[in-house]
Amino acid sequence: MVDLELDAGLAVITIDRPQARNAISLTTMDELEKALDAAAGAQALVITGAGDRAFVSGGDLKELSAIRTEAAATRMALRMRGICDQLSAFPAPVIAALNGHALGGGAEVAVAADIRVAADDITIGFNQVALAIMPAWGGAERLAALVGQGRALMLAGTGTVLDAAEAERVGLLDQVLPRPAFEAGWRALARSLATDPARQIKRVTAGRASSAQAVQAFAQLWIADEHWIAADRLLNRAK
Repeated sequence: MVDLELDAGLAVITIDRPQARNAISLTTMDELEKALDAAAGAQALVITGAGDRAFVSGGDLKELSAIRTEAAATRMALRMRGICDQLSAFPAPVIAALNGHALGGGAEVAVAADIRVAADDITIGFNQVALAIMPAWGGAERLAALVGQGRALMLAGTGTVLDAAEAERVGLLDQVLPRPAFEAGWRALARSLATDPARQIKRVTAGRASSAQAVQAFAQLWIADEHWIAADRLLNRAK
């Protein structure tokens, strides 16, 4: 089951499959597509897992083992890659809140987000090689963009699983929080990013805006009421 919470511009997608450690099945793909469509227009988007054991434990092997032909494997991979591409292309900031372990396909979902926030007791790894396969949902390319081609090859090629502290050190995680503060922390971060400026900053940093478009976005924000209200507040505080 995939749940969608909408609250004051913040959309939270939760993968809730405790019996399968939040693994991705074909039905989960259907529900993720519907949740992403329903989240359109949100000022910030969070994807997380239910419970505290798994963010996403990868693909649901019990179900996906029925796929036995190259054509069927291609269709499945392209479909989930498309969902990860939707996450990556979401126009507002996207946070992966790693409530539990993110392994295999779960790590691929995590790196499709703009920002990864994790509880300090989780692990993350592109360990598909343990099944004699490779990442297929865009994760290898996104991993390389985050940590460099050589380190990405080393991590995914050996299937190394990192603890949260090491993943943060190499740039795979952006913020690690103590477990008791985890949910409040990612919610506070998501709300702070649910703004028009953050949305425009994502567009610029993702390379989706030319220099002229970046300046135009700044100018539009400059003349908006919200800018002058904030400026007046700051000037009055300085008196």
